[in-house]
Amino acid sequence: MVDQGITALVGDVTTTPTIAVAQEAARDGIPMITATGTGVEITQKGENVFRACFTDPFQGTLMASYAAQKLGAKTAAILYNTADDYSRGLTAAFEETAAQLGLSVVEKVSYTGGDVDFKAQLTQVKAKNPDVFFIPVYYEDAALITVQAKEVGISCTLLGADGWDGVLDKVDESNLDALSKVYLPMHYSSEGTDENLQNFVKKYTEKYNETPNSFAALGYDAAYMMKNAIEKANSTDKAAIVAALKDIEFDGVTGHIVFDENRNPIKRAAITTIADAKYKFVEFFEK
Repeated sequence: MVDQGITALVGDVTTTPTIAVAQEAARDGIPMITATGTGVEITQKGENVFRACFTDPFQGTLMASYAAQKLGAKTAAILYNTADDYSRGLTAAFEETAAQLGLSVVEKVSYTGGDVDFKAQLTQVKAKNPDVFFIPVYYEDAALITVQAKEVGISCTLLGADGWDGVLDKVDESNLDALSKVYLPMHYSSEGTDENLQNFVKKYTEKYNETPNSFAALGYDAAYMMKNAIEKANSTDKAAIVAALKDIEFDGVTGHIVFDENRNPIKRAAITTIADAKYKFVEFFEK
């Protein structure tokens, strides 16, 4: 793409490939925004690398704080994927914050990517009867885990992560009750009243016949932040665009965005639950 003369880059999507892309972009100084790569290492690869989403540590910290401060939880269990940077990062941040807040992690179990049977781990969790159960994985695994958790009799509150966005499409109607006690830290809510947000939701729904998920909203904001920076720089010079991005103040569909010193956005999370086969906004929450 550099050989073809690109000015800037929006991408990649998830953490592991985004780190690889960021390393290459840093060598060339190409202005880069990942819309949805949450791994903290991504923006550490170069001064030219930015993100539109919040980070893994932010999510893990936020969900531990929400469990302790809003849900009144005293004990927690964790099930995570040892083969995934995303899952490990959220787990570490959750554990650290839980310890600071007096939220006791009474069980921590794991699996390896590609596993589809989680009954053994879930049986261990059920035996500890935690107040909350943190499952920082992507939606395909979350769908399998929540249904199997229901089958083994786990009835506590489930805590997920932004990677759960899409889980409703993977759980059949007969098992939707497995998602009835879930809290997720989403990047935005389509139920917001902002005019720009509602225009985006309306046009997206008309075009694709579905409500935009967080990946769609973040992708939209990432593209327009890059456009804004290029226009502000009034140049396609790489260094000028990077400088413009660092100083940006942007009102997007996922909220008001400015970057911190590590080029991560300073923003809040939209705590979301699931009811009547739909994502339901609960409240905005800051760690």
